[in-house]
Amino acid sequence: MTAAVTPAPGPVPAPAAPPGGRPAAMRFIMVAVLIDMLAVGIIVPVLPALVGQFTASPSEQTWWYGAIAFTYAAASFVAAPLLGALSDRYGRRPVLLLGFCGVALNFFTTALATSLWMLLASRIVGGAMQANAAVANAYVADITPPDQRARRFGLLGAMFGIGFILGPVMGGLLGGIDLRLPFFVAGGLALLNLAYGIFVLPESLPADRRRAVGWEAANPLSSLQQLARLKGVGLLVGVLACVGLAQFTLYTVWVLYTTFKFDWGPTENGWSLFAVGMVAALVQGVLLGRILKHVTPQRLAVLALVSSTLAYAGYGLVTAGWMLYVVIVCNLLGNTVGAALQSLVSSAASGSRQGQTLGAVSGLNSLMAVLAPALATPLLGAVSQLPAGDWRIGAPMYFCAALQAMALALAIVHFRRQRRSVLSSTPGRA
Repeated sequence: MTAAVTPAPGPVPAPAAPPGGRPAAMRFIMVAVLIDMLAVGIIVPVLPALVGQFTASPSEQTWWYGAIAFTYAAASFVAAPLLGALSDRYGRRPVLLLGFCGVALNFFTTALATSLWMLLASRIVGGAMQANAAVANAYVADITPPDQRARRFGLLGAMFGIGFILGPVMGGLLGGIDLRLPFFVAGGLALLNLAYGIFVLPESLPADRRRAVGWEAANPLSSLQQLARLKGVGLLVGVLACVGLAQFTLYTVWVLYTTFKFDWGPTENGWSLFAVGMVAALVQGVLLGRILKHVTPQRLAVLALVSSTLAYAGYGLVTAGWMLYVVIVCNLLGNTVGAALQSLVSSAASGSRQGQTLGAVSGLNSLMAVLAPALATPLLGAVSQLPAGDWRIGAPMYFCAALQAMALALAIVHFRRQRRSVLSSTPGRA
């Protein structure tokens, strides 16, 4: 059942950005995503140590860190479709500003936490508010013609990559001064985002394109069902799920995997993550637009899945740490898969459902983030006692390669079905 929500009286909403897109609005969203990712990246090196302040043993620390990561992802999974649906009703701007405010509150509360339960509660708020990334994607879809969306989603991906480069480095330096300082800095960045949005950000969704909140669609599981039923999406839901699970599995085990296999420490891992971010930023920010002049998003998605399948297998098979860098650089096309898939899903949705649709995509990614630690950690634990350099330590990477291969197969089937459907509906071609 769909319930209409009547907005409370208030100030006149900000004028909508024109359909053709405003450079200032796009610049704001890019800066907002960059600051958002910086704020998240800053706390990566210090959050496990902060958890350790409230625990008595490494095993207890590991358990609580896993619990906090799980609840953060679960909160994002639940909140993403709800925030997306609310943005379809009230506009993107107020929901984005609410998200920035919530993210700032989360970081400051985390910095001041005096117990594990306070830390857990603050991260739940943070996970829910971090889901406004889906609203940022919907904003970009509002101001961008369909044929340019893949390129612009790639620019957002580049901002994620740059934030991933700078955030952990800043967090490590700040954490060396004081363990809680990175959280205060991250909160300050979120407030900067909020202030920037209040004074700069126009609304992107005109009043005539808004729609009543569908509370059933705001249910995260129901939203996934509706996403799968959306014409032109279908099996792409399975593709997104496999790609997301592989990515979050990689994020979960990367540091432990390189430690077990190559005896790497924080410095080596920091440089490897720097390389990953640099390549992602280069591909999505510079090369993607040029690639899309020569290939369609569909073909690019297939090529990207082939590349990433081989890359994951390569991560597991390499016998020396320097070889990882070779795989990272060779996997240029693999960094385009997210933008290509997001463009295809966005193009399948009407203008009034961008928030709901991309919120469902974000919720799906959050669900994969919930599942990844539960699957990846036991898999790596089963091979962690093998001698350094043993190819079997790459078991989690082979699992990721299998997921990407499954995504590739689903994508090929989906695009072939689409092609047959188009041909059958064309007069004289049936």
